[in-house]
Amino acid sequence: MKKKRTTKYKKHVGKSPGTLIYTGEKNKQALFIESFDYGPDFITEQELAHISDAFQYKFTDSITWININGLNHIDDIEKIGKHYNLHPLVLEDIVNTSQRPKIDEYEDYIFVSLKMLYYDADENITIEQVSMVLGNNYVLTFQEAEGDVFDTVRERLRAGKGRIRTMGSDYLLYALMDAVVDHYYIVSETMGNKVEDLEDLLFNGTIKEDLSQQVLNLKKELLKVRRAIFPLREIISRIQKTDSHLILQKNLQFYNDVYDHIIQLSDSIDIFREMIWSLMDMYMTTISNKMNEVMKVLTIIATIFIPLTFIAGVYGMNFDHMPELHYKHSYYILWLVMVLIFIGMRYYFKRKKWL
Repeated sequence: MKKKRTTKYKKHVGKSPGTLIYTGEKNKQALFIESFDYGPDFITEQELAHISDAFQYKFTDSITWININGLNHIDDIEKIGKHYNLHPLVLEDIVNTSQRPKIDEYEDYIFVSLKMLYYDADENITIEQVSMVLGNNYVLTFQEAEGDVFDTVRERLRAGKGRIRTMGSDYLLYALMDAVVDHYYIVSETMGNKVEDLEDLLFNGTIKEDLSQQVLNLKKELLKVRRAIFPLREIISRIQKTDSHLILQKNLQFYNDVYDHIIQLSDSIDIFREMIWSLMDMYMTTISNKMNEVMKVLTIIATIFIPLTFIAGVYGMNFDHMPELHYKHSYYILWLVMVLIFIGMRYYFKRKKWL
C-alpha cells in the first residue's frame, strides 16, 4: 500500500502573518520550564510551575537562561512572547518546527533558530528545532520536547567551570550554539562510519538485499544534516558583522571559532555526499558485474552444448541410409566424441581464463 504523504503547510494557508500555529507532531508534550539565574558567585536553578514565573527575570541584574519545552502550548508561548516584547513573526517561527535555521536582529533582542541533531540508541537521526532569543541579560530557548544537547552547559553553570558565569548573556548564547555544533561532530562521525561500513561491504562483494535501501536512507540522512548545517554559516557571519549592543566585541572571537567548526563540518558533509554518490555507482557496478558473471557462465554452458546438440541433432534424423547408425559400437563412439568435445572446450576456456 502506498504511504500517504502529509504536509505541514496547509495549516498556514489563509492565515494572517504572525498567527501562531504549531506544526510539530508532539501534541501531547507537557510544558516544562527551567531557569538558571546566575552571577560570578551564585547560581539559582529551579523548575518553574507556570509561564508567568519566568516574567520576573527580564529586568534583573543577573544573567538568566530560561528553557521552555513544549511548543504545542501556544497560549503560554504567546504570553511569554508578549512579556518579553517578541515580535509576532518571531513567535510564529518559534512554533513552526519546519523553520529553516535563521537569525533576525531587533532593537532589544536577537532571534536565532537552529536544528539540533543527534542519533538515538538505534542510530536513527533525530532532528529537533531549538529557537533562542538573546536579550540584554537573558537567553530564552524554546524546544519541542524534553531531551537536548545542553547538558554540558548546565554542568558548567552548576560547577562554575570556565568563564561562563563571569560573562554576559551573549557568551551564554555562544555556549548553547557551540553545544549544538559540537553534537554535529558526533553526527558527522557516525555518518562517516556508516559510509565506510557500506564501502567495506561493497568492496568485499557482499551484496545484501537491503543494501540499496541502506544507501538511499543514508543519502536522505545526509540531506537532512546538510539542510541543518549549511545555513549556520550565514547565521554566524551575521553575528560577526552585527553592530548590536547585545554582542560584545570581545566575545566575537568565540563566534569565530564556531564559524571555523561549521566550515569544517560543511567540508565533511560535501565529502560524504561525494562518497554516497560513489557508493550508488559502486553498487550498480557490482550488481552489473554479478549479472555479467552469471551471463558468462550461462553463455559458456550454452557454447559447450551447441556442438553436442548439433551431433545429437544429426544422428537423431530419421534417414534410412546413415552408415553409422547400424555400426555395433556407434552409441559408445558418439558418447566418447561428445565427452572429448566437452573436455576440450573446457580446457580451452580455462586456458583463456574464461572460467
